Amino acid sequence: MALAATDLNWIAVLLAAVSAFVLGGLWYGPLFKRAWCREAGIDPSTVRHPKLVFAVAFLCSFLAALMFEVFLGRDASAASGFGAGFVVGVFFVAMSFGINYAFSGRTVRLWTIDAGYHIAQFSLYGLILGAA
Repeated sequence: MALAATDLNWIAVLLAAVSAFVLGGLWYGPLFKRAWCREAGIDPSTVRHPKLVFAVAFLCSFLAALMFEVFLGRDASAASGFGAGFVVGVFFVAMSFGINYAFSGRTVRLWTIDAGYHIAQFSLYGLILGAA
């Protein structure tokens, strides 16, 4: 059964979207910035993103969290949400990236960094949305 807009937990969706930014700041900052820049062929001292990039990223994160809330439904728990997020992250997002990265000749290391972020992102979405 589909959820109506009034059945959605909008605060949890917003928190999940914000969590992607916090996670991204850590993931592509102190955790993997140097490795990611090296694998992507980018000089880390020149990485600057205009406000529009962050606006688009937040919109995409919000829409992904919103649709994940619909996907999970109202009976999800923190544990089932986390598990569903992990499965979506690994088998939908990471595998889709794997196809693109293979054809574009990107390194396995770059794929593991980017895919790892999205696995963590969707696992966190599921945890937050399921717990709410």
